[in-house]
Amino acid sequence: MKTLNLYNTDGRELQEFVPLQPGRVGLYCCGPTVYNYAHIGNLRSYTHWDILMRTLERFGYQVTHVMNITDVGHLTDDGDQGEDKMLKGARERGMTVWDIANFFTEAFDEDMRQLNIRRPTIVCKATEHIPDMLDMVETLTKKGFAYQAGGNVYFDSSRLSDYGRMALRERHSESENQQASRVKLDSNKRNPMDFVLWFTNSKFENQVMLWDSPWGRGYPGWHLECSAMSSRYLGEYIDIHTGGVDHIPVHHTNEIAQSEAAFGHRWVNYWLHNEFLIMKKDKMSKSDGGFLTLNRLLENGYHPLDYRYFLLGAHYRSQLVFSDESLDAAQSARKSLNGRIATFERRRAGGGNGKELPSTRNLSEKARARLSAFDEALCDDQNTPRALAELWQLVKDEDVSPAERLGAALNMDGVLGLGLADAVSEDTPSIDPGLTQLIERREIARERQDWPTADRIRDELAALGWRVVDTAEGPHLEKA
Repeated sequence: MKTLNLYNTDGRELQEFVPLQPGRVGLYCCGPTVYNYAHIGNLRSYTHWDILMRTLERFGYQVTHVMNITDVGHLTDDGDQGEDKMLKGARERGMTVWDIANFFTEAFDEDMRQLNIRRPTIVCKATEHIPDMLDMVETLTKKGFAYQAGGNVYFDSSRLSDYGRMALRERHSESENQQASRVKLDSNKRNPMDFVLWFTNSKFENQVMLWDSPWGRGYPGWHLECSAMSSRYLGEYIDIHTGGVDHIPVHHTNEIAQSEAAFGHRWVNYWLHNEFLIMKKDKMSKSDGGFLTLNRLLENGYHPLDYRYFLLGAHYRSQLVFSDESLDAAQSARKSLNGRIATFERRRAGGGNGKELPSTRNLSEKARARLSAFDEALCDDQNTPRALAELWQLVKDEDVSPAERLGAALNMDGVLGLGLADAVSEDTPSIDPGLTQLIERREIARERQDWPTADRIRDELAALGWRVVDTAEGPHLEKA
């Protein structure tokens, strides 16, 4: 197998990846809280963890990829303060919290599909794993790591000598510690760093999502679900855990604390974190109400894979500035790439070489060298900008035959996920990409029963000389 090097946040260094079991990888990714649409900053995370899963599989590993869906409310402030996110979303939209969770879970699934993000092996909902969470709280209580106060159950951070090691808490003064300044507001806590494992209904009024527990009817703290569900499906030892850099100081710090206290040993071997997507000098956040969604990009004429291409142009550990100009550049580059791939197919077919592309084993030395350089980029902590550059070097290399360039490019796309195979499909009609985007936007509108938008797009197509024909297999265009 290839030597894969990953930057481990727990240690702040590049490390060779060695799985717990030869040939197998347990991968846990923090999923969405489904109280609103995912913004494009959220989707950056899932795109790069999709690249990680594809890379691991490319190098021969059998991957069990687990992702949670937070469909039970947690607070708008990571430090156990603020308002319940699910209640907030339900009130703003005039829906029940259960309907809110289902609606935005489906919306998130659609975003994943459009970005060509493969579905994880296991997608688990928090509301379906309350017993697992209760078991963990009981274990922590029996081991002396939890205490009751003010109707809630808290984790006692003072019991762990290395609490906050991944967040490097020992290097910061109390005044610099963001979490400490927030949690001091809770007088029930013995220590500023303690956090809630289980809330009872005495914490907030009008709480809807409640479950029976040995400590009273209530609901779990946010950090608890990931520890309980990951161990349910991956066991007490996990190879890789991923998330955004915003998870490091609070959420992942507390996951580590409660898990290692419960299990009595080191829990995760490799922690990977992606950086923020930056918009107007600030990280993108759903809480400010001004975030961009994937659907908004589609409404502005972009293809979902334009955004995926844009993301691949930056390393996942680098902050990425979003702008219309940068997305325009990604759109143009992707169209150019698709055009070259389609040209290779026409030249290959015209040369009478048959339908079969050469296997990677039968490629020329020059083509294999391009694939090797591509793999080296992936081994360098998922260096997607370099991998993308290697793809472009390949398609521009006139010393490699069109058929070999096509075969090697499609092989690379097994990781990049840019849908290059669609550019060579003989069944795909030769339609301007702009028309295809209009059709996709119309389908999204129809799925949401947004009939005015669907009708408007149909009229736009008619004005361009095309008639939409809806069939059981999907819509297609005919000349009007």
